Amino acid sequence: MTDAPKRRLLDHLGAGPSYVAAGCRITGDVETPGALVMCGQVRGDGDVKGPLSLAADARWDGEVHARSGVIAGTINGAIRVDEKIEIRASAVIRGRVSARSIAIAKGAVIEGEVTVTSGEPIINFEEKRKR
Repeated sequence: MTDAPKRRLLDHLGAGPSYVAAGCRITGDVETPGALVMCGQVRGDGDVKGPLSLAADARWDGEVHARSGVIAGTINGAIRVDEKIEIRASAVIRGRVSARSIAIAKGAVIEGEVTVTSGEPIINFEEKRKR
C-alpha cells in the first residue's frame, strides 16, 4: 500500500468533522475542536481548531480563525489561518487574509490586505475542478 500525499481538504479531515448544512443559519460565535465543513451561514466569529471548508454557497459574517482552509464561499470579515489557505475562484472575501501559505484561484475576489506569514510568494492558479 502506498502513502500517497493527501491533496484535498476532505482527505485530511479524519473522523467526525462538524458539518453545517446548506440552509442552516447560525447567529453567534462558533468554536469547533476539529474540522468544520460549512455549507450554511454564520453571523459571528469562528475558532476552528482544524481545517475549514467553506462551500461556494456558504457565507460567514465575522472574523474566522482556522488551522487551514479551502474557501469557496463569502466571508465578510478577516480570516486568519495558521497553515495553508486555498481561495477558490468562486470565493469573495471582504476583509484581511493572513496565512502561512496562500493560493488564490483566478476569479476570486479579495477586498482587503493579504499577508503571507512565512514570506513565501502567493500562489496564483487557474481552477480546473468542476463545481
